[in-house]
Amino acid sequence: MSGENSSADGVQQVWDVVVVGAGPAGASAAYAAAVAGRRVLLLEKAELPRYKTCGGGIIGPSRDALPPGFELPFRDRVHAVTFSHNGRFTRTRRAKQMLFGLVNRAEFDQQLVEHAQKAGAELRTGVTVQRVEQHGSAVPDRRTVAVVLQGGETVLARAVVGADGSASRIGAHVGVKLDQVDLGLEAEIPVPEPVAEDWKGRVLIDWGPMPGSYGWVFPKGDTLTVGVISARGEGAATKRYLEDLIARLGLSGFEPAVSSGHLTRCRADDSPLSRGRVLVCGDAAGLLEPWTREGISFALRSGRLAGEWAVRIAEAHDAVDTRRQALNYAFAVKAGLGVEMSVGKRLLTVFEKRPGLFHAGLTGFRPAWRAFREITQGKNSLGEMVRSHPLAQRALTAMDRGQDAPAQDPVSS
Repeated sequence: MSGENSSADGVQQVWDVVVVGAGPAGASAAYAAAVAGRRVLLLEKAELPRYKTCGGGIIGPSRDALPPGFELPFRDRVHAVTFSHNGRFTRTRRAKQMLFGLVNRAEFDQQLVEHAQKAGAELRTGVTVQRVEQHGSAVPDRRTVAVVLQGGETVLARAVVGADGSASRIGAHVGVKLDQVDLGLEAEIPVPEPVAEDWKGRVLIDWGPMPGSYGWVFPKGDTLTVGVISARGEGAATKRYLEDLIARLGLSGFEPAVSSGHLTRCRADDSPLSRGRVLVCGDAAGLLEPWTREGISFALRSGRLAGEWAVRIAEAHDAVDTRRQALNYAFAVKAGLGVEMSVGKRLLTVFEKRPGLFHAGLTGFRPAWRAFREITQGKNSLGEMVRSHPLAQRALTAMDRGQDAPAQDPVSS
Protein backbone atom coordinates (compact mmCIF):
# COMPACT_ATOMS: atom_id res chain seq x y z
CA MET A 1 0.00 0.00 0.00
CA SER A 2 1.35 3.41 -0.94
CA GLY A 3 2.90 5.35 1.91
CA GLU A 4 2.10 8.64 0.19
CA ASN A 5 -1.55 8.48 1.22
CA SER A 6 -0.86 9.90 4.67
CA SER A 7 -2.09 13.44 5.22
CA ALA A 8 -1.00 13.74 8.85
CA ASP A 9 1.75 16.20 7.92
CA GLY A 10 -0.65 18.42 5.97
CA VAL A 11 0.35 17.03 2.58
CA GLN A 12 -2.68 16.10 0.45
CA GLN A 13 -3.07 12.34 0.28
CA VAL A 14 -2.63 10.61 -3.05
CA TRP A 15 -4.98 7.71 -3.70
CA ASP A 16 -3.59 4.74 -5.58
CA VAL A 17 -6.72 4.49 -7.73
CA VAL A 18 -9.68 6.86 -8.08
CA VAL A 19 -12.73 5.42 -9.88
CA VAL A 20 -15.31 7.83 -11.29
CA GLY A 21 -18.83 6.34 -11.44
CA ALA A 22 -20.35 3.63 -9.22
CA GLY A 23 -22.29 1.60 -11.80
CA PRO A 24 -21.33 -2.02 -12.58
CA ALA A 25 -18.11 -0.97 -14.40
CA GLY A 26 -16.95 1.40 -11.67
CA ALA A 27 -17.87 -0.88 -8.77
CA SER A 28 -16.05 -3.77 -10.48
CA ALA A 29 -12.95 -1.63 -11.06
CA ALA A 30 -12.97 -0.41 -7.45
CA TYR A 31 -13.38 -3.97 -6.17
CA ALA A 32 -10.52 -5.31 -8.32
CA ALA A 33 -8.13 -2.55 -7.22
CA ALA A 34 -9.14 -2.77 -3.55
CA VAL A 35 -8.75 -6.57 -3.47
CA ALA A 36 -5.17 -6.01 -4.68
CA GLY A 37 -4.57 -4.04 -1.45
CA ARG A 38 -4.54 -0.55 -2.93
CA ARG A 39 -6.15 2.58 -1.53
CA VAL A 40 -9.18 3.16 -3.71
CA LEU A 41 -11.67 6.03 -3.80
CA LEU A 42 -14.98 5.50 -5.63
CA LEU A 43 -16.79 8.72 -6.66
CA GLU A 44 -20.50 8.80 -7.61
CA LYS A 45 -22.55 11.89 -8.48
CA ALA A 46 -25.89 10.40 -7.37
CA GLU A 47 -26.96 9.18 -3.95
CA LEU A 48 -27.21 5.38 -3.82
CA PRO A 49 -29.30 3.38 -4.48
CA ARG A 50 -30.46 5.14 -7.66
CA TYR A 51 -32.67 4.19 -10.61
CA LYS A 52 -31.07 3.32 -13.95
CA THR A 53 -32.83 2.86 -17.29
CA CYS A 54 -31.91 -0.75 -18.04
CA GLY A 55 -33.65 -4.03 -18.78
CA GLY A 56 -31.64 -5.61 -15.96
CA GLY A 57 -30.91 -8.93 -17.70
CA ILE A 58 -28.00 -10.80 -16.11
CA ILE A 59 -26.61 -13.30 -18.63
CA GLY A 60 -23.94 -15.94 -18.03
CA PRO A 61 -20.89 -13.72 -18.73
CA SER A 62 -22.21 -11.22 -16.16
CA ARG A 63 -22.61 -13.91 -13.51
CA ASP A 64 -19.08 -15.18 -14.21
CA ALA A 65 -17.60 -11.69 -13.73
CA LEU A 66 -19.11 -11.01 -10.28
CA PRO A 67 -17.03 -10.94 -7.08
CA PRO A 68 -16.79 -14.22 -5.14
CA GLY A 69 -19.73 -14.71 -2.80
CA PHE A 70 -21.95 -12.25 -4.66
CA GLU A 71 -25.60 -13.31 -4.34
CA LEU A 72 -27.64 -11.95 -7.22
CA PRO A 73 -30.85 -10.17 -6.15
CA PHE A 74 -32.96 -11.82 -8.85
CA ARG A 75 -36.55 -10.62 -9.23
CA ASP A 76 -37.20 -13.45 -11.71
CA ARG A 77 -35.43 -16.33 -13.45
CA VAL A 78 -36.09 -16.71 -17.16
CA HIS A 79 -36.74 -20.15 -18.68
CA ALA A 80 -38.80 -19.11 -21.73
CA VAL A 81 -38.58 -16.51 -24.49
CA THR A 82 -41.52 -15.41 -26.61
CA PHE A 83 -40.26 -14.07 -29.95
CA SER A 84 -42.39 -11.94 -32.27
CA HIS A 85 -41.76 -9.94 -35.43
CA ASN A 86 -43.39 -6.53 -34.96
CA GLY A 87 -46.20 -8.18 -33.02
CA ARG A 88 -46.74 -11.04 -35.47
CA PHE A 89 -45.60 -14.66 -35.92
CA THR A 90 -45.34 -15.15 -32.15
CA ARG A 91 -43.60 -18.26 -30.90
CA THR A 92 -42.29 -19.25 -27.47
CA ARG A 93 -39.13 -21.29 -26.95
CA ARG A 94 -38.35 -22.91 -23.58
CA ALA A 95 -35.22 -24.14 -21.84
CA LYS A 96 -34.84 -26.59 -18.93
CA GLN A 97 -32.01 -24.58 -17.40
CA MET A 98 -32.31 -20.89 -16.55
CA LEU A 99 -31.42 -18.68 -19.53
CA PHE A 100 -30.76 -15.52 -17.53
CA GLY A 101 -31.93 -13.68 -14.44
CA LEU A 102 -33.58 -10.29 -14.01
CA VAL A 103 -32.58 -7.65 -11.45
CA ASN A 104 -33.51 -4.13 -10.49
CA ARG A 105 -30.44 -2.07 -11.29
CA ALA A 106 -30.75 0.04 -8.12
CA GLU A 107 -30.42 -3.10 -5.95
CA PHE A 108 -27.80 -4.75 -8.14
CA ASP A 109 -25.54 -1.69 -8.37
CA GLN A 110 -25.85 -1.01 -4.63
CA GLN A 111 -24.78 -4.57 -3.84
CA LEU A 112 -21.75 -4.30 -6.17
CA VAL A 113 -20.68 -1.09 -4.44
CA GLU A 114 -21.03 -2.76 -1.04
CA HIS A 115 -18.70 -5.56 -2.20
CA ALA A 116 -16.14 -2.94 -3.30
CA GLN A 117 -16.44 -1.25 0.10
CA LYS A 118 -15.99 -4.56 1.95
CA ALA A 119 -12.83 -5.09 -0.11
CA GLY A 120 -11.55 -1.74 1.20
CA ALA A 121 -12.67 0.89 -1.31
CA GLU A 122 -13.91 4.20 0.09
CA LEU A 123 -17.14 5.62 -1.39
CA ARG A 124 -18.13 9.26 -1.80
CA THR A 125 -21.58 10.02 -3.23
CA GLY A 126 -23.12 13.32 -4.35
CA VAL A 127 -19.82 14.23 -6.00
CA THR A 128 -19.64 15.54 -9.57
CA VAL A 129 -16.30 15.30 -11.40
CA GLN A 130 -15.72 18.28 -13.69
CA ARG A 131 -12.47 17.16 -15.31
CA VAL A 132 -9.18 15.35 -14.88
CA GLU A 133 -5.77 17.00 -15.31
CA GLN A 134 -2.49 15.20 -15.98
CA HIS A 135 -0.41 18.37 -16.37
CA GLY A 136 -0.45 21.84 -14.85
CA SER A 137 -0.38 23.48 -11.44
CA ALA A 138 -2.88 21.07 -9.82
CA VAL A 139 -0.59 18.11 -10.57
CA PRO A 140 2.37 17.80 -8.18
CA ASP A 141 4.40 15.37 -10.32
CA ARG A 142 4.30 13.20 -13.43
CA ARG A 143 3.05 10.16 -11.51
CA THR A 144 -0.11 11.92 -10.38
CA VAL A 145 -3.53 12.75 -11.87
CA ALA A 146 -5.71 15.52 -10.48
CA VAL A 147 -9.45 14.83 -10.39
CA VAL A 148 -11.18 18.22 -10.16
CA LEU A 149 -14.61 18.17 -8.49
CA GLN A 150 -17.47 20.62 -8.84
CA GLY A 151 -16.82 23.34 -6.31
CA GLY A 152 -13.08 23.30 -6.92
CA GLU A 153 -11.89 20.47 -4.65
CA THR A 154 -9.08 18.39 -6.15
CA VAL A 155 -8.48 14.69 -5.50
CA LEU A 156 -5.08 13.23 -6.38
CA ALA A 157 -4.47 9.72 -7.69
CA ARG A 158 -1.74 7.56 -9.21
CA ALA A 159 -4.32 6.16 -11.66
CA VAL A 160 -7.88 7.06 -12.61
CA VAL A 161 -10.61 4.80 -14.00
CA GLY A 162 -13.43 6.53 -15.87
CA ALA A 163 -16.68 4.59 -15.48
CA ASP A 164 -19.01 7.57 -15.60
CA GLY A 165 -21.49 6.30 -18.17
CA SER A 166 -22.28 6.92 -21.81
CA ALA A 167 -21.98 10.74 -21.54
CA SER A 168 -18.59 10.36 -19.85
CA ARG A 169 -16.42 13.37 -19.03
CA ILE A 170 -13.48 11.03 -18.51
CA GLY A 171 -14.23 9.49 -21.90
CA ALA A 172 -14.01 12.97 -23.44
CA HIS A 173 -10.60 13.46 -21.77
CA VAL A 174 -9.36 10.14 -23.18
CA GLY A 175 -10.82 10.93 -26.62
CA VAL A 176 -13.31 8.06 -26.91
CA LYS A 177 -14.81 7.90 -30.42
CA LEU A 178 -18.26 6.47 -31.05
CA ASP A 179 -19.74 5.09 -34.25
CA GLN A 180 -23.15 3.81 -33.10
CA VAL A 181 -25.61 5.71 -30.92
CA ASP A 182 -29.01 4.26 -30.06
CA LEU A 183 -32.03 5.54 -28.13
CA GLY A 184 -33.57 3.26 -25.51
CA LEU A 185 -37.01 4.03 -24.01
CA GLU A 186 -38.42 2.13 -21.08
CA ALA A 187 -41.46 1.97 -18.80
CA GLU A 188 -41.64 0.26 -15.41
CA ILE A 189 -45.28 -0.88 -15.22
CA PRO A 190 -46.75 -2.22 -11.95
CA VAL A 191 -49.34 -4.90 -12.81
CA PRO A 192 -51.92 -6.93 -10.85
CA GLU A 193 -51.04 -10.44 -9.72
CA PRO A 194 -52.82 -12.35 -12.55
CA VAL A 195 -50.88 -10.35 -15.17
CA ALA A 196 -47.59 -10.78 -13.30
CA GLU A 197 -48.23 -14.52 -13.01
CA ASP A 198 -48.75 -14.79 -16.78
CA TRP A 199 -45.27 -13.34 -17.38
CA LYS A 200 -43.43 -15.16 -14.60
CA GLY A 201 -40.26 -16.83 -15.89
CA ARG A 202 -40.88 -15.65 -19.47
CA VAL A 203 -39.64 -12.64 -21.45
CA LEU A 204 -40.75 -11.18 -24.77
CA ILE A 205 -38.36 -10.13 -27.51
CA ASP A 206 -40.06 -8.36 -30.42
CA TRP A 207 -38.12 -7.47 -33.57
CA GLY A 208 -39.26 -3.92 -34.29
CA PRO A 209 -40.48 -1.90 -37.29
CA MET A 210 -37.36 0.29 -37.73
CA PRO A 211 -34.06 -1.18 -38.97
CA GLY A 212 -32.08 -2.61 -36.05
CA SER A 213 -34.86 -2.01 -33.51
CA TYR A 214 -36.37 -4.40 -31.03
CA GLY A 215 -38.55 -4.34 -27.93
CA TRP A 216 -38.73 -6.40 -24.75
CA VAL A 217 -40.80 -7.27 -21.72
CA PHE A 218 -38.85 -8.32 -18.61
CA PRO A 219 -40.93 -9.44 -15.59
CA LYS A 220 -39.72 -8.45 -12.12
CA GLY A 221 -42.27 -9.66 -9.61
CA ASP A 222 -45.20 -7.25 -9.58
CA THR A 223 -43.62 -4.98 -12.21
CA LEU A 224 -43.00 -5.43 -15.94
CA THR A 225 -40.08 -3.60 -17.53
CA VAL A 226 -41.20 -2.80 -21.10
CA GLY A 227 -38.69 -1.16 -23.41
CA VAL A 228 -37.59 -0.56 -27.00
CA ILE A 229 -34.35 0.49 -28.63
CA SER A 230 -33.56 1.93 -32.05
CA ALA A 231 -30.99 4.12 -33.80
CA ARG A 232 -30.82 7.70 -32.53
CA GLY A 233 -32.59 10.15 -34.81
CA GLU A 234 -35.75 8.04 -34.84
CA GLY A 235 -37.09 9.56 -31.61
CA ALA A 236 -40.76 9.94 -32.61
CA ALA A 237 -40.89 6.50 -34.26
CA THR A 238 -39.17 4.89 -31.25
CA LYS A 239 -41.70 6.47 -28.87
CA ARG A 240 -44.56 5.30 -31.09
CA TYR A 241 -43.09 1.78 -31.15
CA LEU A 242 -43.05 1.65 -27.33
CA GLU A 243 -46.65 2.91 -27.14
CA ASP A 244 -47.76 0.36 -29.75
CA LEU A 245 -45.96 -2.48 -27.95
CA ILE A 246 -47.57 -1.59 -24.61
CA ALA A 247 -51.02 -1.35 -26.25
CA ARG A 248 -50.57 -4.58 -28.19
CA LEU A 249 -49.77 -6.46 -24.97
CA GLY A 250 -52.88 -5.10 -23.25
CA LEU A 251 -50.86 -3.05 -20.76
CA SER A 252 -52.10 0.45 -21.71
CA GLY A 253 -54.51 0.57 -18.77
CA PHE A 254 -51.70 0.37 -16.20
CA GLU A 255 -49.89 3.53 -15.14
CA PRO A 256 -46.07 3.29 -15.41
CA ALA A 257 -44.24 3.96 -12.14
CA VAL A 258 -41.25 5.22 -14.17
CA SER A 259 -40.89 6.25 -17.82
CA SER A 260 -37.37 6.99 -18.92
CA GLY A 261 -34.94 7.07 -21.83
CA HIS A 262 -31.20 6.99 -22.42
CA LEU A 263 -28.64 6.84 -25.19
CA THR A 264 -26.34 3.84 -25.61
CA ARG A 265 -23.05 4.55 -27.33
CA CYS A 266 -20.81 2.00 -29.05
CA ARG A 267 -17.09 2.70 -29.58
CA ALA A 268 -15.39 2.97 -32.95
CA ASP A 269 -12.79 0.25 -33.59
CA ASP A 270 -9.89 2.68 -33.30
CA SER A 271 -11.20 4.47 -30.21
CA PRO A 272 -8.61 4.85 -27.41
CA LEU A 273 -9.14 3.17 -24.03
CA SER A 274 -6.57 5.23 -22.13
CA ARG A 275 -4.64 8.47 -21.98
CA GLY A 276 -1.64 8.69 -19.73
CA ARG A 277 -2.66 7.37 -16.30
CA VAL A 278 -6.39 7.45 -17.09
CA LEU A 279 -8.33 4.37 -18.27
CA VAL A 280 -11.97 4.09 -19.36
CA CYS A 281 -14.30 1.09 -19.14
CA GLY A 282 -17.96 0.15 -19.55
CA ASP A 283 -20.28 2.69 -21.16
CA ALA A 284 -17.66 5.42 -20.72
CA ALA A 285 -15.47 3.49 -23.17
CA GLY A 286 -18.38 2.68 -25.51
CA LEU A 287 -18.14 -1.01 -24.64
CA LEU A 288 -21.35 -2.92 -25.29
CA GLU A 289 -22.64 -5.57 -27.66
CA PRO A 290 -23.72 -3.66 -30.80
CA TRP A 291 -26.62 -5.92 -31.85
CA THR A 292 -28.47 -6.46 -28.56
CA ARG A 293 -26.90 -3.38 -26.89
CA GLU A 294 -26.28 -5.59 -23.84
CA GLY A 295 -23.94 -3.63 -21.59
CA ILE A 296 -23.90 -5.11 -18.07
CA SER A 297 -21.56 -8.00 -18.88
CA PHE A 298 -19.27 -5.63 -20.80
CA ALA A 299 -19.29 -3.22 -17.85
CA LEU A 300 -18.46 -5.92 -15.30
CA ARG A 301 -15.72 -7.51 -17.40
CA SER A 302 -14.06 -4.30 -18.61
CA GLY A 303 -14.37 -2.81 -15.11
CA ARG A 304 -12.51 -5.69 -13.56
CA LEU A 305 -9.76 -5.42 -16.19
CA ALA A 306 -9.54 -1.65 -15.69
CA GLY A 307 -9.19 -2.08 -11.93
CA GLU A 308 -6.44 -4.67 -12.34
CA TRP A 309 -4.48 -2.55 -14.82
CA ALA A 310 -5.05 0.66 -12.85
CA VAL A 311 -3.12 -1.03 -10.03
CA ARG A 312 -0.20 -1.63 -12.41
CA ILE A 313 -0.36 1.94 -13.71
CA ALA A 314 -0.40 3.25 -10.13
CA GLU A 315 2.88 1.40 -9.59
CA ALA A 316 4.47 2.62 -12.85
CA HIS A 317 7.38 5.00 -12.23
CA ASP A 318 7.66 6.60 -15.66
CA ALA A 319 5.73 7.37 -18.83
CA VAL A 320 7.17 4.37 -20.70
CA ASP A 321 5.97 1.86 -18.09
CA THR A 322 2.62 3.64 -17.84
CA ARG A 323 2.18 3.42 -21.59
CA ARG A 324 3.10 -0.26 -21.61
CA GLN A 325 0.51 -1.10 -18.94
CA ALA A 326 -2.16 0.98 -20.71
CA LEU A 327 -1.48 -0.87 -23.98
CA ASN A 328 -1.74 -4.19 -22.14
CA TYR A 329 -5.14 -3.12 -20.81
CA ALA A 330 -6.30 -2.19 -24.32
CA PHE A 331 -5.05 -5.53 -25.65
CA ALA A 332 -6.91 -7.46 -22.92
CA VAL A 333 -10.15 -5.61 -23.69
CA LYS A 334 -9.87 -6.03 -27.45
CA ALA A 335 -8.85 -9.71 -27.29
CA GLY A 336 -12.04 -10.61 -25.44
CA LEU A 337 -14.75 -7.98 -25.58
CA GLY A 338 -13.50 -6.53 -28.88
CA VAL A 339 -13.95 -9.85 -30.68
CA GLU A 340 -17.52 -10.16 -29.37
CA MET A 341 -18.24 -6.57 -30.45
CA SER A 342 -16.98 -7.14 -33.99
CA VAL A 343 -19.23 -10.21 -34.38
CA GLY A 344 -22.13 -8.27 -32.86
CA LYS A 345 -21.57 -5.46 -35.33
CA ARG A 346 -21.77 -7.88 -38.24
CA LEU A 347 -24.94 -9.43 -36.80
CA LEU A 348 -26.53 -5.98 -36.41
CA THR A 349 -25.80 -5.16 -40.06
CA VAL A 350 -27.57 -8.34 -41.18
CA PHE A 351 -30.38 -7.90 -38.64
CA GLU A 352 -31.07 -4.36 -39.90
CA LYS A 353 -31.65 -5.75 -43.39
CA ARG A 354 -33.38 -9.05 -42.57
CA PRO A 355 -35.04 -9.19 -39.13
CA GLY A 356 -37.40 -11.88 -40.44
CA LEU A 357 -34.43 -14.16 -41.09
CA PHE A 358 -33.36 -13.85 -37.45
CA HIS A 359 -36.91 -14.47 -36.27
CA ALA A 360 -37.29 -17.57 -38.46
CA GLY A 361 -33.91 -18.87 -37.29
CA LEU A 362 -34.50 -18.44 -33.56
CA THR A 363 -38.03 -19.84 -33.67
CA GLY A 364 -37.59 -22.61 -36.23
CA PHE A 365 -33.90 -23.57 -36.53
CA ARG A 366 -32.60 -25.58 -33.58
CA PRO A 367 -28.89 -24.67 -33.89
CA ALA A 368 -29.82 -20.95 -33.79
CA TRP A 369 -31.91 -21.41 -30.65
CA ARG A 370 -29.13 -23.53 -29.10
CA ALA A 371 -26.63 -20.75 -29.83
CA PHE A 372 -28.92 -18.15 -28.21
CA ARG A 373 -29.36 -20.45 -25.20
CA GLU A 374 -25.64 -21.13 -24.78
CA ILE A 375 -24.70 -17.44 -25.04
CA THR A 376 -27.28 -16.28 -22.48
CA GLN A 377 -26.35 -19.11 -20.12
CA GLY A 378 -22.65 -18.28 -20.41
CA LYS A 379 -21.65 -21.60 -21.97
CA ASN A 380 -20.42 -19.85 -25.10
CA SER A 381 -19.79 -16.36 -26.50
CA LEU A 382 -20.41 -14.75 -29.87
CA GLY A 383 -16.66 -14.51 -30.48
CA GLU A 384 -15.92 -18.08 -29.43
CA MET A 385 -18.81 -19.43 -31.48
CA VAL A 386 -17.56 -17.85 -34.69
CA ARG A 387 -13.95 -18.78 -33.89
CA SER A 388 -14.59 -22.44 -33.14
CA HIS A 389 -17.60 -23.39 -35.28
CA PRO A 390 -16.92 -23.52 -39.04
CA LEU A 391 -20.69 -23.63 -39.70
CA ALA A 392 -21.18 -20.39 -37.76
CA GLN A 393 -18.29 -18.78 -39.67
CA ARG A 394 -19.79 -19.80 -43.02
CA ALA A 395 -23.30 -18.70 -42.04
CA LEU A 396 -22.09 -15.28 -40.89
CA THR A 397 -19.97 -14.80 -44.01
CA ALA A 398 -22.91 -15.81 -46.21
CA MET A 399 -25.20 -13.39 -44.37
CA ASP A 400 -22.58 -10.63 -44.69
CA ARG A 401 -22.65 -11.10 -48.45
CA GLY A 402 -26.38 -11.60 -48.62
CA GLN A 403 -25.94 -15.13 -49.97
CA ASP A 404 -28.27 -18.05 -49.33
CA ALA A 405 -30.91 -15.66 -48.03
CA PRO A 406 -34.44 -16.18 -49.29
CA ALA A 407 -35.84 -13.63 -51.69
CA GLN A 408 -38.28 -12.59 -49.00
CA ASP A 409 -38.09 -12.75 -45.22
CA PRO A 410 -39.75 -16.09 -44.48
CA VAL A 411 -42.09 -14.61 -41.87
CA SER A 412 -43.00 -11.38 -43.63
CA SER A 413 -44.19 -12.85 -46.90
